[in-house]
Amino acid sequence: MRQWRLLDTGSRTAAENMALDEVLLIARYQGIAPNTIRFLQFNPPCVLVGFHQVVEQEVRLEYCRREGIEINRRITGGGALFWDTSQLGWEVITTLDYPGVSRRLEHLYAQLCGAVARALQRLGVPAAYRPRNDIEVRGRKISGTGGTELGGAFLYQGTLLINFDVETMLRALRIPTEKLKAKEIDSLKERVTCLKWELGRVPPLATIKQVIAEEFSREFHMELVAGGLTPAEESLLAERQPYFQSRDWINAVQGITSRTELRSGRRTRGGFIRSSLVLGPGNRRIDSLYLTGDFFAHPRRAIFDLEASLKGLPAEPEIVTREVNEFFRRTGARLPGIKPSEVAATINDALAKKDYLAQGIPVTAVNSVYTVGKPLAEITVAPVVLLPYCAKLPTCRFRNRQGCSQCGRCDIGTAYALARQYGLEPLTIQNYEMLARVLQRLKKEGAPAFLGSCCEAFLTKHRRDLERIGLPGILVDIDSSTCYELGQENAAHAGLFEKQTSLKMNLLEFLLARVAPHQGRGQERVAHA
Repeated sequence: MRQWRLLDTGSRTAAENMALDEVLLIARYQGIAPNTIRFLQFNPPCVLVGFHQVVEQEVRLEYCRREGIEINRRITGGGALFWDTSQLGWEVITTLDYPGVSRRLEHLYAQLCGAVARALQRLGVPAAYRPRNDIEVRGRKISGTGGTELGGAFLYQGTLLINFDVETMLRALRIPTEKLKAKEIDSLKERVTCLKWELGRVPPLATIKQVIAEEFSREFHMELVAGGLTPAEESLLAERQPYFQSRDWINAVQGITSRTELRSGRRTRGGFIRSSLVLGPGNRRIDSLYLTGDFFAHPRRAIFDLEASLKGLPAEPEIVTREVNEFFRRTGARLPGIKPSEVAATINDALAKKDYLAQGIPVTAVNSVYTVGKPLAEITVAPVVLLPYCAKLPTCRFRNRQGCSQCGRCDIGTAYALARQYGLEPLTIQNYEMLARVLQRLKKEGAPAFLGSCCEAFLTKHRRDLERIGLPGILVDIDSSTCYELGQENAAHAGLFEKQTSLKMNLLEFLLARVAPHQGRGQERVAHA
């Protein structure tokens, strides 16, 4: 029976572990080291970005520095990962021509993840492989994996969550949670699990390593023999480790990859659903996607599986719609009160925002602009700008009626002046009923579209109503705490909301110039929106 090395490198720093990954792969490629199963851990905790990622786009740097969380870069691709000291890493380093190693990539992933899944089953956890490269337990990820190769040698690695600090992960990584409510963040937490949560205890680390090692031995029909690094590997590690500690390595990718976070939400009969997604280089593919809200899913894991099936797909509405429909048809999953077409539409609402950049909207503002009825590119002229009464001073005599004295004490006066400068009529909207009457009148008069400002929650609640009216429009989000965030939407509906919000003036002026009869100003201000 063939022998492999069982290499346990214990707890090391991020730089040491990343340097060792390269060393082990090079040594196997050069034939100066044996086939290897490696176990590894990290101390102190760290964040590891994927090989192609930009650190600043994936990591909350200030938080990590404050909390003593190291930052480094993997030699493998994929997304950013948070490692605390309890997690266990496992790696397989061998060659693609080794007997029993699958030649097809998807089969190789299934083969390697399957061995770890069987080990977890022996510990009492019903783990299973989930394409493309996760190990899950009832839909919740317990091990993420990935790999790379060099001249016929390959390294495949995974992280096993043993007792996971999910709160720190959410703070350390730039997962798009800033706009999510507490209930939706709780929903994100449900996407991962760990041995302690599943078993109610943490098995001895030696036992975990033993069952994983035994399953890899069975998979590759080999015997594992404990061993350390060879002298050649030790020498190469000493040579390479300083580079993996350097800024040159950690920040090796700068400005090459664009990371765009896009968000959208819809109110459906079955509840609110939000899509928060991240696009990869050139906005061509979906890097990650989270579907959250107050809806129900049967089975519970359905949403997690849907997210996994969409990851890596081209960021094209037709492809997303086809995959969403096929997923529900193939799995029989149900979201009571929500149609597959509504799920796809929510995702595609977010995807549509990737085209805002070409329309002059900066990446920092794409999630502050919404459209109704038509894509942004097709809305070029509007005769009115509709402004929320809650942006007026609570003590203003015009707070609950039309008009503005332009006293300069709130954003409404500035917006009125800009609207008239660009040839648009400014109107203050007191409630939804007034908005509906105004839009119906404008449509009857032949207006091509409208420009307005409101909070995202208002649009989410009334999107269907606005779509039924049928007048296309552009809406700009507002700043400050809104009636919805303060639980005072009923008071606002009656025109009695007593707090003051503020307008995103740079962005609003840019759009005023865009839809004005004589376009020409405001373009230079949007870069600072």
